[in-house]
Amino acid sequence: MRVIHELIAVDALGPTGTYRARNRLALSDVAGHPLAELSLVPKLFVTRAMTALRKAEPLPLKVRLDALARAGELFARGTVNGMSALEYQYIVSRMSGTPISIVREAVEGISRHAADMYDSAQQARPIGAVNDWREPNAREGTAVWVRRGHVFAVHAPGNHPGVHGIWLEALALGYRVAVRPSRREPLTPYRLIAALRACGFGDDQVVLLPTDYDEASEILHQADLSMVYGGQEVVDTYTASPTVLPQGPGQSKILLTADADWREYLDMIVDSISHEGGRACVNTTAVLVEGDPTPVAEAIAERLAAIPSLPPEDERAVLTVYSLEAAKKIERYLLAKAAGTRAHLGGEGVVDELGDGSAVLRPAVHQLDRPDASQANIELAFPCVWVAPWTRRAGIAPLKQSLVLTTVTKDEHLLDELLAEPTIKNLYIGNHPTYWIQPGIPHDGYLGEFLMRTKAVIRG
Repeated sequence: MRVIHELIAVDALGPTGTYRARNRLALSDVAGHPLAELSLVPKLFVTRAMTALRKAEPLPLKVRLDALARAGELFARGTVNGMSALEYQYIVSRMSGTPISIVREAVEGISRHAADMYDSAQQARPIGAVNDWREPNAREGTAVWVRRGHVFAVHAPGNHPGVHGIWLEALALGYRVAVRPSRREPLTPYRLIAALRACGFGDDQVVLLPTDYDEASEILHQADLSMVYGGQEVVDTYTASPTVLPQGPGQSKILLTADADWREYLDMIVDSISHEGGRACVNTTAVLVEGDPTPVAEAIAERLAAIPSLPPEDERAVLTVYSLEAAKKIERYLLAKAAGTRAHLGGEGVVDELGDGSAVLRPAVHQLDRPDASQANIELAFPCVWVAPWTRRAGIAPLKQSLVLTTVTKDEHLLDELLAEPTIKNLYIGNHPTYWIQPGIPHDGYLGEFLMRTKAVIRG
């Protein structure tokens, strides 16, 4: 493990440049070694920053798209604020516990998204709408796709660097953007925003506002639209708000019906559970089996048990690393919730200490006795899956509230029913992992559906 000799200053990036606050939060790696100091800005700083964003004009379309592409390249491969790409990836891995191969893949994904973000955003534009009132269609009357506001705010998570590729769409569409970073891993948005500024976005176009919890709500209050990540409590708080888009647990699932041989899909099932350390909302939380779920659970457990426990900076690492204290807290929660289930893996615990104050959370596989058991929707930030029986009598009720549902079946009537269910956000049919996503494909709907609206325009 490399030794970090100087604490990294993760400063606020405000409307007049870098700001180092008096109130700073110490950040450590997963073993408790000091890594960085995060500046926490006061409410007045937030107010001034949001006011500056509101007063600023968006960059011309071609200018901002060129700047986005160059910033993505700089972020992924260049030196930003004196930090090389390799050093950044290593520090993020140690800070968040995310395996370094996953960090690298996420960084490349952000770079690609930055280059094609506007074209991807266009997938959400209604077919009858145009982007500019100057287009010839407007002479006869047309719909124009316009922003719903001017300032977009993000309360970002720290579970995966890749989430920071999403809010770039708002910049591409002309919003000014404020990001409140996670305390767990603020380095990715800090580096990304610094790269955006170095490539042409003004300080009044995109800001980084680390805050205490009291000031966090002020960012949402002063933005026109916001996106907030968190648990079910966050979703429940903001779900009725027309100006806040909550991003919560995925509770993604796989359904295996009796007309398919599950053995042919075992690679996909295991990959859906463990991909990217099992921390994403698109990782599989539950596998429902028409018939006896025991052989499926046993096969999943055998595969997951073979994954090694390694430090996050190891190129072979697959599993996420936590501080020992955080790992034990998650383990206690799991064991309490799993009481009464049949454990195929992780029944005695999931914490595997690495000897330096950090620990890997080993995979867990528990079998339930019915499809509507409450555990089937418990989503934890490591490879933890609940395997349950499913029957036609149970219907689609146990499959509701799923960000992604992969269904291995030949029953087209069932597929029609699942596609029509509003609480199943994405339906993958056949041998497709729940984490599959491509540019231009909706995740939880298109973000553009939230950011934009159509306005009727006719001109002479």
